Formats: sequence, C-alpha cells, structure tokens
Amino acid sequence: MFKKIFSSFKNSSNKIDAIPPGQKSSTSEILKKVRQIEIRTKGLSNHIFSGEYHSAFKGRGMSFSEVREYAFGDDVRSIDWNVTARLNAPHIKVFEEERELTLMLLVDISASSLFGTNKQSKRDMITEICAVLSFSAMTNNDKVGVLFFSDKIERYIPPKKGKSHILFIIRELLSMEPHPNAQTDINIALKYLNNIMKKRAITFLLSDFYSESYKDGLNIAGKRHDLIGIHIYDKRDKELPDVGLINVEDYETKQQQWIDTSNINVRADYEKQFLAHEKTTKDIFKKSGCEFISIQTDEDYVKKLQVFFKSRM
Repeated sequence: MFKKIFSSFKNSSNKIDAIPPGQKSSTSEILKKVRQIEIRTKGLSNHIFSGEYHSAFKGRGMSFSEVREYAFGDDVRSIDWNVTARLNAPHIKVFEEERELTLMLLVDISASSLFGTNKQSKRDMITEICAVLSFSAMTNNDKVGVLFFSDKIERYIPPKKGKSHILFIIRELLSMEPHPNAQTDINIALKYLNNIMKKRAITFLLSDFYSESYKDGLNIAGKRHDLIGIHIYDKRDKELPDVGLINVEDYETKQQQWIDTSNINVRADYEKQFLAHEKTTKDIFKKSGCEFISIQTDEDYVKKLQVFFKSRM
C-alpha cells in the first residue's frame, strides 16, 4: 500500500476524477485569481480573524529590556544568575512585549500538494489559508514572510509589511512550481528557518506531512518560535472508494500499483494507514511543544481556524 496520495484512479469501467497537475497559468489568469483570493480572504480577515489573531498571538513575543535588582514579589524564574553572582546581589531580567511580530509561512509545494478530488487541490486550500493569515497579520501591522519547500528550498521571501507585499505572496503561492517529481523534506525547511530567523516568529507549517524524520528540526524550531502545523489532506488520502480494481500512481515517485478496492480489508487497511500517519504527526508536534491542526480539503477551514484561535485566547 502506498503511503502517499495517488494522482489518478481508474479501471476499465470506472473513473474517479482527480484534479490534474496544473498547467502553467498566464499572467492575466494569475492576476485574476489573486484578485479573487484577495476579495474572499481579506473579507474573512477583516470581519472574522483580525481580532482573534491579535488575541491569540499579541503579547506572546517578548524581548529582553534590562537587568535590575530583585524586588519582593518578582518572579524568581527571571533571576539572572550570572549578574547575581557578579554583583553579589539578586538581579532579574526584565522583558517587554514585542509590539511588532513576524508571521512566517512554511509552505510545502511538493508534487503531492497538487492533488485533489474535490473542487480544490491541497495547494488551493493552502493558498487561501496563507492569504487569510497574511491579511490578519497585515491588519495588526506585522511582517509576513514565506518559505516554499519540497525536498529542497524552492524560494524564500523575507518578511515585510504592506498590502503590495501580501498580494505578491499570494501571486507566488498561485504560480510557484517545484522542480519535477519534487518530494517532501520538512527537516530541510525547519533547518533553514532556524538559520535565518533569529527572532521569535509566529510560524505556520502547511503540508500533508508525508516526509522523512523531522523531529530534531521541529524540536529546535518549537523552542525558538511559536510554531503551528496545519495538516492539509484530501478525502482520498483517507478513504478508498469501492470501485473495483484500479490502477494508482504516486504523485511524487510516479510508482504505479493495482489495488482491488472492492476488498473491504484493503479499504480498511488504507484508512488505518492514514489514521496512523495522522496520529504519529500529532504526537511529534505535541512532544515538540508545538500545536497542530488537521483540515480536509472539503471542510470549512474558517471554522477550524476560529476554533484554534479561540483555544489560544
């Protein structure tokens, strides 16, 4: 059984439509899509998410301000033991809230992100979610940056402010294409993040998480940043339809295999593998001190994000 999603399902009498790998859009088509996404997602940000984004993240970023002598009632956990030893009197570190935060989006654009059997592909949903988060950050005067990755770093867009920058990011989300047969290496993306981002950032990692081990990178990133994983998956990642014998092809490796979907045990094993993958991913994030959201491409991602934001408020 394949562990990754298939690009096509077909047999002699049945066909289950999957969204084909996208052909390169013209500049005018991309600009039209950018405008459509701006109208939809900016409205969501302004009316739904901006206040919840602010409440969920503002005040979590703290920067060092000064060292002063310990006073009764101060938190002993803030004691600076090096200064205390040097001056022979207890001193504490004083921190202040960072008014300006940075939102980093780590976006998986490997070949499997192009898959979809509903109205949209995984990449389509990732693009909308990134747009909503970006406009929410813009409303709060925060910087937004993006790291596109597959099994290598495809492109890095440094954090900046402003509407024109957000629209540029959306355009890149729509037009970025990975190298041929690109697979997924989350560890590469996390290592790159840890190297370039010295200050703490709100970081969303969007992927289907079919990757080799990334525990070490996530452990480090989870200590440095406020990191949230968003698992985007298609219903056919989880369930095989009962349509008889079908030929399937892995989007990334191009490996093909025949599967008898009329066999109830085959379908049960397929779903079992998906649930095991999802649980393993959740456990990795939990152990790293990071949060995790799972969203299916035909679900209402607005409700899922609202629940997440409210849980942090």
